[in-house]
Amino acid sequence: MGLCRASLLAALTVSLLAGQQPVRPKDVREIGKAGPSALPRLQELLKDPDRDVRAEAVKQITEIGPPRSLDPLILATQDNDAEVQMLATDGIVNFYMPGYVKTGITAPLRRVGSSLKGKFTDTNDQVIEAYITPRPDAIAALGKLVRSGSSMDARANAARAVGILRGKAAVPDLLDATRSKNSELIYESLIALQKIRDESAGPHVAFLLRDLDQRVQIAAIETAGLLRNKEAVPALADVLNRTRDAKVRRAALTSIAMLPAQSSRSIYAQYLNDKDDRLRAAAAEGYARLKNPADMPTLEKAWQDENKPQPRLSLAFALVMLGKTELSEFSPLQFLINNLNSAAYNGEAFPFLVELARDAGVRNSLYAPMETGTKAEKIGLAGVLARSGDASSVAPLQKLTNDPDPAVAQAALTAVRNLQARI
Repeated sequence: MGLCRASLLAALTVSLLAGQQPVRPKDVREIGKAGPSALPRLQELLKDPDRDVRAEAVKQITEIGPPRSLDPLILATQDNDAEVQMLATDGIVNFYMPGYVKTGITAPLRRVGSSLKGKFTDTNDQVIEAYITPRPDAIAALGKLVRSGSSMDARANAARAVGILRGKAAVPDLLDATRSKNSELIYESLIALQKIRDESAGPHVAFLLRDLDQRVQIAAIETAGLLRNKEAVPALADVLNRTRDAKVRRAALTSIAMLPAQSSRSIYAQYLNDKDDRLRAAAAEGYARLKNPADMPTLEKAWQDENKPQPRLSLAFALVMLGKTELSEFSPLQFLINNLNSAAYNGEAFPFLVELARDAGVRNSLYAPMETGTKAEKIGLAGVLARSGDASSVAPLQKLTNDPDPAVAQAALTAVRNLQARI
């Protein structure tokens, strides 16, 4: 089959050259069918004067995939057409995260008049595994697009890609982009900074805490908390007190809770019994990170009285943080583990467990339920230990790689690789 495809490629190339006929996108698709052997010819077509031909060449290079497609994809980012730049960007991400081109911004790419419309969503949580290290020249190429792509969509798409690939070297490009006038570019750059977690970037985006675009403002508020910018606490408190937007208020209090300070205690007390579920939850998280044993009675009463899932999860987090680390049927720690089974709340329980597992006592308590729990619990706890485990966590994770459920075994194997890369 490989020889047949190679012969087809050779015959088609000779035919095109002999007749001096312009290459058409459908010709490029035929060339791509030859697989990896077509890469040199496809790379040549990246210089074709027809934009549609160049775009199709990038698609075919992406489809062929590793291990030799990265160099031509990086080359394609230098194209002066925004659509080609976006396709090349998604191709680079797809190189490290196979399947991305089916879900990334260019998946539904279409032309409306003369402008490109990309699909940007508020659920952008994709990121490569920790053990994967992208090539520096790939990150450099994407960073250049963030700063000077041919359109705002191309620049925003590149910013998203940098975040997915955790491209720390491109942080200066992302910071530059946050000072643009385009909300999509600013938003994608903030989300990328959140994923990269370079805390030195935090103070540089604090000016966006009062941005007039709600989505940008919320992303900036979240970024202040995630990047641990303690200098932002007064500004966040001011936003909390002044805003009439419920989503902005919740984000502000949640970020204040990520930046524990005794000066914020009165804020936590004010909102612990608020009628808004998420504000109660954020207040509990603030108490959690103060780690003051004197707060235990207040939090235990709130835990007993609370019947809404989200604040109850946050209160469980707080109680475990303050020392209630036992595992029993109705214990706070078991409640968090149980919610790994919940499609609605596993996204809340998981990061709480990641943070709690940084404590050796909590971490040691997780090994038994990781071995005996449900499929969802095993997979979730493996991910927790990948992020917060230490050298002693390797053996329990390796044992889990022998689980009879293939999904659990694969999750454990990935966790081992991520943990070993981190430690």
